[in-house]
Amino acid sequence: MPPPATASAERRTHVRIAGLSLLAAVALLALKFQAWALTGSQAVFSDALESIVNVVAAALLIAGLVYASRPADRDHPFGHGKIEFFAAAFEGGLVFFAALVILWQSVVALCFGAELQKLDLGIVLTFAAGVGNGLLGLFLVRYGRRHRSSAIEADGQHVLSDFWTSLGAIVGLLLVRLTGIVWFDPVVAIVTALLLLSTGWRVVRRAAGALLDEEDPQLLRELVDVLAPRVGGGVIRVHQLRAIRAGHFRHFSAHLVVPEFWTVELAHDTAEALAAQVMREMPGEGDITFHTDPCERTYCAMCDLEACTIRRHAFTGLLPLTVEEAVRPDGASH
Repeated sequence: MPPPATASAERRTHVRIAGLSLLAAVALLALKFQAWALTGSQAVFSDALESIVNVVAAALLIAGLVYASRPADRDHPFGHGKIEFFAAAFEGGLVFFAALVILWQSVVALCFGAELQKLDLGIVLTFAAGVGNGLLGLFLVRYGRRHRSSAIEADGQHVLSDFWTSLGAIVGLLLVRLTGIVWFDPVVAIVTALLLLSTGWRVVRRAAGALLDEEDPQLLRELVDVLAPRVGGGVIRVHQLRAIRAGHFRHFSAHLVVPEFWTVELAHDTAEALAAQVMREMPGEGDITFHTDPCERTYCAMCDLEACTIRRHAFTGLLPLTVEEAVRPDGASH
């Protein structure tokens, strides 16, 4: 776990990245609406409408990150990080709503027709905006994943979806330009809207899972990989492992099986030392709490503690710690 000064600097960087996303979204929005005003294209309109959502989402991202950086207090003992998931869910909802508006407008244009003009200039402007969205989206997604910021990653996914709407708009304009068939434009916009519906649903689903503390298999595997080499020497087994995400902050808890003849002080000191070691190796910010359970001489065959005078069975070897065993609740067979 990084020191407080490093963590604070990282949070300020998150906010600056969100500010960059907002400035880029405003600039690309202006460019796309200029392209729509010139062409009258439904496909370009769908692209511009998606950019409005980008601007709103980027502003919400900044507010969410600032709120999430507040330290834990009595009202929020686990911190304020889950606001990032609310921001991500709201952003996904905006994408979904924009897709419905695009779908409606495109169906109207397909039924009643539309007049297109200045296609060449529209293609150039839309291409420039699309390249900008693609580069920005890739940067945000990679940054969000590397620094475990769900809100920034969701914003990046949204910006990338905007790249695909730009690509769809270009395809629609090119088809009209090459064939003269005007209905290609709303058809491409409809396809784009359907893709955005899927993107918005995925973002909302992922954020909802985090808000409901859905199990994160990758996070559990990372934690078990850190714990596994430290099983032994009195730390007999680990079970009832739990992980809760609160934005970039993670809270872990687990039960440690220790020798039943250990004193409370020795068991406590061992658990505290192990917690400090684990959090030093786990990336990002977080904390971990261990509860100690007596072995009750049921783990003798896998306990390598030599100074044990009450064992029932000889030690046969340490067994690898798996995620399945680590998350097993108390009372389950081992």
